[in-house]
Amino acid sequence: MEDRQQQQYIQLARPPSHDGSPAKATTAPAMQQPNEADAARLVQMCPSLYRAVHRGRTEEVMALLLQQHGAATDYQATGNDSSQLLLCFPSITVHGQCDTLEVTAERNTVLHVAAEQGHDELIRELNLRFREPGLLSRQNSALDTPLHCAARAGHVRAVTVLVQLAQDCGESILGCKNEAGDTALHLAARYGHGTVVEVLVWAAEGPAAELNGDGVSPLYLARIRTNELRISLPAEMVHLLLEWRPALTDQVDSSGSSPLHFAASHGDRTIVHAILRAGPPGTVYKKDSCGLSALHVAARMGHHRVVKDMLGTCPAAADLRDDDGGTFVHAAAREKRSSVVSLAVKNPMLRGLLNSRDRDGNTPLHLAVAVGAPGVVEALLRKGKVRADVLNKDGYTALDLAGRQTSFFTMVNLVVTLAAFGAQLRPQRQDHMKPWSGGDVRQWIEKMSDPLVVVAGLIVAAALTAGFNLPGSYDGSGKANLVGKGNAFKFFLILDTLAVATSMVAVTLLVYGKVSRSADSWKSFAAALQFMWASLISLMLAFYVALVATKATYQSVQVAIYAFISVLNFCITVWIAPAKRWRTICRFLRQCLCRCHSKGKHVVIKRQYPFAGASVINFCLFTVIGMVALGSLQAIFAVYRREGISSSSPAPSPL
Repeated sequence: MEDRQQQQYIQLARPPSHDGSPAKATTAPAMQQPNEADAARLVQMCPSLYRAVHRGRTEEVMALLLQQHGAATDYQATGNDSSQLLLCFPSITVHGQCDTLEVTAERNTVLHVAAEQGHDELIRELNLRFREPGLLSRQNSALDTPLHCAARAGHVRAVTVLVQLAQDCGESILGCKNEAGDTALHLAARYGHGTVVEVLVWAAEGPAAELNGDGVSPLYLARIRTNELRISLPAEMVHLLLEWRPALTDQVDSSGSSPLHFAASHGDRTIVHAILRAGPPGTVYKKDSCGLSALHVAARMGHHRVVKDMLGTCPAAADLRDDDGGTFVHAAAREKRSSVVSLAVKNPMLRGLLNSRDRDGNTPLHLAVAVGAPGVVEALLRKGKVRADVLNKDGYTALDLAGRQTSFFTMVNLVVTLAAFGAQLRPQRQDHMKPWSGGDVRQWIEKMSDPLVVVAGLIVAAALTAGFNLPGSYDGSGKANLVGKGNAFKFFLILDTLAVATSMVAVTLLVYGKVSRSADSWKSFAAALQFMWASLISLMLAFYVALVATKATYQSVQVAIYAFISVLNFCITVWIAPAKRWRTICRFLRQCLCRCHSKGKHVVIKRQYPFAGASVINFCLFTVIGMVALGSLQAIFAVYRREGISSSSPAPSPL
């Protein structure tokens, strides 16, 4: 008891301000500061009172606070006796007289605690019984009012009660800001409490347009919450805020980004539609500090549907340029967004943008080649029919920029695609031309030659072993069982011999390329890869013939082998393909054949990019070998079905 009485005279220190001086009056103009009498009552909250308020036990809280400066008289007027109420709660330990202005270590009053826990009935009862001046606008150490606490926790009824009580008492708490500059509306929007936002929006007009300490409006916070949770409630908050105050769409942050920029960056069509519908006509034209409009942002992120929606609402926005003079098509090409580029290609109204140049003279085709986007390049050339001979301010065409690629396969894709559609190099003297060196390719060839020689040697060893030790074992007389299987033995010998011969040729070519170190060593390496692929296919087919002929496999295994070869062939084909489409490859070959007898553009391209044509030839050879392998499997199935060797009942073809 003595300790409690001593604490009655201990005042809690105010939290220091940012400059080190004691905190002064709150920033809200309507805030009432505690006078000297109130300051003397700011003592440590009684533990019993804190527990009762935290649990929302209204009668218990009233019993503890009945003796507060005349409150007992008011309460007894209602027909209740404080002593009788205290007897109802024998567990209460009253250390002196509890007070409504008692605070926790963080300066939370009983109203803060009740609001944070959502005890709306207790809040109403506290205000009814103890009409403490300025209690609704008291701030804790973080400068939060009880309304801040209720809004942060999302307690709709508590927020409603606090707003009603503040209006009845004439206290302005909706515009009060905490230490971070947030109003209660900011906190409700940040934490995604849509119903609370609705209550606060319709309560007063000012807070919806307030910016917090970071220069952010509630609309921004609601938009960010939508992105984080991907739920519809914050989207409803955005609709509500925009319907009530359309001017929020014009507010920008420190980087100049508007709410439409954020919605476009996340591809949220619902929010984009709401902003475009509620905002002024110039909303879509607003640019950030980097000169990017929301249309540029959507294009950079590849949200083609958002781009389509914006252009449908404001078609003239297609002419917007960023600080570099680029349109949204430039932005999409630079970020390899083929879906947005295809949208521009298909729209007749946007065809004029496909050949437009930025301040450096680059067209979208230049930028797509520079970043290594063959898909975008092909879409621009094949569907958009853009000009491939445009020079930028540095005097380079798109084909010239392909030589800056460090990736071999990307370079080949770009060159083949551009050459197939008639692209040209810049005018220059032939003796000044520097062919694509491909230094990384030569290093890769030297690094891979040794392990590939080992692999080719293993194939030779496996094929020779199989030739001298035929699969299917031997009978009692020492004769191989495979010999009596008709054409199976002949097929096996032919395929096994082919595997040995092609793998030995591959070893020879690899060793020669490794030793010669000439500028054309890559040709022998490429030929070695073709022979090695042929040897692998031949060895696989040889063993497959043996398995089927000796009835050592079932139909499911046969299908699995066929599927494995098909998938392997498909994956390698996609990996090394010199263009995205076969149509482009055929067009490139047709261009080569048409100019093979002249010193035309193809000769210049061949001199500048010698690997491109060779890659196309190697790709075609690889494809032919793969098709032969799959055709051979079909032939084996057909032969053994006719001869009835594979099983007692002929197995159907896996195709």
